[in-house]
Amino acid sequence: MRMPRTALLPVFVLFVCVLPLAAAAWWSLVFLVIPLVAAAWVLRVGVDIDDEAVTARSLIGSRRVPWTRIAGLRAGARGALWLVTTTGTEVRLPVLRARDLPRLATLTGGRIDVPAPPRR
Repeated sequence: MRMPRTALLPVFVLFVCVLPLAAAAWWSLVFLVIPLVAAAWVLRVGVDIDDEAVTARSLIGSRRVPWTRIAGLRAGARGALWLVTTTGTEVRLPVLRARDLPRLATLTGGRIDVPAPPRR
């Protein structure tokens, strides 16, 4: 589960906006790093789910948690999802929110269960 590739459109707009600033002087070329890092973030960050483990990928690293070490999920502030391990540590699941729980449950093959919504 990755960010949609349409998220590269604002990165392209940022590149076009930074281009005149970067062309002003030779030292201002460093401003072109900003859209490059943003593009790398859009392309890299995400969650990989396979039969053995869940891998949370960030811009500069990744963390792989085997299914046997997963205790559950925690919904954090503003709907962020955290993977809780059996040792009590938590791993942030980037680009996933609480609204993505049904899709996550489907991709995990039933290993992660989604509770039914409360009745009113």
